[in-house]
Amino acid sequence: MVASGAGGEGGASSRRGVPGLGRLGPSTATPTRRKKAPVNREYVGIDLHRRRSVVIRKNADGELLSKVHIDNDPVTLVEAVAAAGPEPEVVVEATFGWYWAVDLLTEMGAHVHLAHPLGNNWGNRRVKNDERDATDLVDLLRLGRLAESWIAPPEVREVREMVRYRAKLVRLRGGLKAQVHAVMGKHGVLPARDDMFGRVAPRSSTRSTCRWGIRPGSSHCAS
Repeated sequence: MVASGAGGEGGASSRRGVPGLGRLGPSTATPTRRKKAPVNREYVGIDLHRRRSVVIRKNADGELLSKVHIDNDPVTLVEAVAAAGPEPEVVVEATFGWYWAVDLLTEMGAHVHLAHPLGNNWGNRRVKNDERDATDLVDLLRLGRLAESWIAPPEVREVREMVRYRAKLVRLRGGLKAQVHAVMGKHGVLPARDDMFGRVAPRSSTRSTCRWGIRPGSSHCAS
């Protein structure tokens, strides 16, 4: 009898440790798994430019709460977005100079979204200005229709910038070499080397020609 009772208590205790057992009806989700969006969440759309930007703030129902024009300054931008409360939903278009704004807003606790310039449907707008751009951005985010770009972390962005800068220097080098060949071609001068800009042996003297068709070795042809 004692062994049977102990086994019954052990079975009851083991059933208590399993969710959904030991009681009738379906089990409910735990609070840690349930994600409920804040009722008063606000959305912010920023039309970012080099010197000045437009910040549009709306609630979940699309009601316009504020519209401000700011000078691009970290303190001013944080103050304009902070009016939306803690952890607002912010959207910025992936245009020139978005690094500093996205990093700054992320540090202040905002949920930043980077809008894809070519992936969103802007419609046939008769009027296009900064306020309209910021309004369209915040509406796309609020309605869940925003096509987003990946926000690369700073270390990935640094590597990307190095690759872009090297590619730029390579194109610049190729353009300068082409200009040298163009000047030589205008004066009828043929290259004296297979690679004029490298450490390659000069062409054979029998293949080289001097300006105006004068034979190599002549007093009129420089060595």
